[in-house]
Amino acid sequence: MQYEIREMKKEEWNVLKEFLYLSIFVPEGEPEFPRDILDKPEFQVYLENFGKKDDYALLAIADGKPVGAVWSRIMNDYGHIDDETPSLAIALLKEYRGMGIGTALLNQLLQGLKAKGYRRVSLSAQKLNYAVNMYRKAGFEVEEDKGEEYIMVCDLENKSE
Repeated sequence: MQYEIREMKKEEWNVLKEFLYLSIFVPEGEPEFPRDILDKPEFQVYLENFGKKDDYALLAIADGKPVGAVWSRIMNDYGHIDDETPSLAIALLKEYRGMGIGTALLNQLLQGLKAKGYRRVSLSAQKLNYAVNMYRKAGFEVEEDKGEEYIMVCDLENKSE
């Protein structure tokens, strides 16, 4: 599978809403959430006024279209640990999962955040989410067990390239 990962352009930020929806974990056999869930304040923090100083986004392109995105910002989201640590969100179109694109997106974001001088990055993941293994392989560790989900943190200072 040929794909390209690059920094997202301002005119492409509108795709973040679709990828945010795709990032919401739905357990096997459960119905998907209604799309208006994105109107809730706890989801708006991922999108609202994107483009501020600490905002950073990458896009995966394959077959001539966006197939995945990862973005981070300092926000008070589910994965928030402090006001110096960005939280991230990541998603791929379903038909492009399991091909290594998500891992490549995540690793490139981690390298970019480290180059920008961030010490750590955090995320929230449902324990049942298969992506937890990808996060662990990328260097994330469980910071807090919140019952059905983990708050996970990657120490960028000790992460090799």
